[in-house]
Amino acid sequence: MSDMEVEKSPQTYGSHQAPAQYQPGPGCLTTIIRIPVRIVVLLVVLPVRMVWDVLVVCALAADRILLRPLRRALAWVYENVLTPIGHGLAWLAAFIGRALFVWPWVALWRYVLVPVVMYGLVVPLVWIHRQLLTPLGHGIAWLVEHLLLAPARWIYRRLLTPAGHGIATVLGWLGRALFVWPWVALWRYVLVPVVMYGLVVPLVWIHRQLLTPLGHGIAWLVSTVCRGVWTAVVWLVVTLLVTPVAWLYRHVLAPVGREIADAIAVAWSIAGHLSRAVGRAVKWLARNLVARPVRWFYQYVCTPVGHAVRDGVWRPVKKAAVEAGRAARAALRSAGETVRQARRDAWRALVGASPASKPVEPVVRQARTLGSTTTVPGVAADPEISLHQQG
Repeated sequence: MSDMEVEKSPQTYGSHQAPAQYQPGPGCLTTIIRIPVRIVVLLVVLPVRMVWDVLVVCALAADRILLRPLRRALAWVYENVLTPIGHGLAWLAAFIGRALFVWPWVALWRYVLVPVVMYGLVVPLVWIHRQLLTPLGHGIAWLVEHLLLAPARWIYRRLLTPAGHGIATVLGWLGRALFVWPWVALWRYVLVPVVMYGLVVPLVWIHRQLLTPLGHGIAWLVSTVCRGVWTAVVWLVVTLLVTPVAWLYRHVLAPVGREIADAIAVAWSIAGHLSRAVGRAVKWLARNLVARPVRWFYQYVCTPVGHAVRDGVWRPVKKAAVEAGRAARAALRSAGETVRQARRDAWRALVGASPASKPVEPVVRQARTLGSTTTVPGVAADPEISLHQQG
């Protein structure tokens, strides 16, 4: 490579040429406002994020503790109470509505109006039309056809039609000669030439030779002036309004808005971490200051006391109540048996004793246990006793 080619080659990076994929860094305005904006936004967003997290936790707890049972209760009430009541009320309302507004009118229509109209009006009118009017109309039509229309048709066909053809021809020729041909000649040979060559041709020449070029010139002048004015207005608007606004948006508003959005995102994330840390601390305090003492109190105080009350008070009281109930039932059975025996003795004293019957010794069967399977053929099985009753 010659010295001339070395001198003409582009200079290397570092003197003035930027790389192809170069992205400029943040400007000085961005660097200046980034830290203060993020601090201010964090101070503003942190309470909002904490309140938001508290509301979310409260909403989840309310949904789990209150809203879900309430929804289930309302659904049960709707399905098991309101729906049957609504069905019953709807059926009752429909029955009352039909009884008050449908059935009376249906009965009135079916059993009063229809029979009255049918047998008091329609049937007589049909009979009159069929038995009187139809034969009378046929007779009148026959008389009109044979007494009026047939002679009229014969007179028209035999007398009026041949004479009418000649008269119509003469009248048509006279009418054309008096009312058509003069006006056609006036229009064709007078009005059309006068209007065509006296008015239309001069107007067409004036429009084509004078007005059209003059209009084209005026349109070109107006379009040129308007284009120039529009160009000047566009240049003024772009120079005085669009360019400053674009520069302000590009170099001030866009960086500030971008930094504020980034600051809000970063502050929201940091506030979330801080809120979760505060929540974990509150959870730890609640667990160690409330939950564990309550659990210890329940486990080491309430549970032994409850067991002692159950074993020392409730079970003896229950056992004493059961024994008292058994004793009361036995006393009642004994009293009932005494009353029945006294009633039988009183009856025997009044009516006399019944003849003595030979006593029959009852057959004592040995009740088999649940574990025994031996039975005597031909004898009904004795009632079984469980191992618990067997002792």
